[in-house]
Amino acid sequence: MGFGHSRFSSPSQAFKLLYLARDLATAIAETIVWDRFEGEIDRVLDEGEIENWAVAEVTATAPLTVLDLRTTGLLRLGVSTDAARAKEHREGRELSEAVYDPFAIDGLLYASCLTAADCVAVYDRAVSEKLTSSPAVELIRQADLLYALRSIGVSIRARR
Repeated sequence: MGFGHSRFSSPSQAFKLLYLARDLATAIAETIVWDRFEGEIDRVLDEGEIENWAVAEVTATAPLTVLDLRTTGLLRLGVSTDAARAKEHREGRELSEAVYDPFAIDGLLYASCLTAADCVAVYDRAVSEKLTSSPAVELIRQADLLYALRSIGVSIRARR
């Protein structure tokens, strides 16, 4: 969880976010791969690129109140679809900051631009109150890592 310069992060650093993905493949696509392999035939990550990453299973202990940006949410708000779907994050960051204070929401529900799977950006105020997690496991030791990578068309090159 942090400030960052991500899709829904605060331009003024008014809040921190925790990004969660529905599945491991989407988490990897959204954090490590992103669009780095556009136009590439050889889509290979070096083992060293993922050895410092870890994953955990996060569970909501209470219902999260989220603004749903997956389908007609943006249209109903009169907000550009770029806020949730564009590569450039300016509009998403502005939207997130605009709704953070005036509305009692815990986060933003959106579809991954890469896998179309559900993701949620959880605001700092809800993390400790409504979420719990399993202990983090090194990504390289994750049992379904190879399956997740294959599902997004990526392979891994072992250290020599």
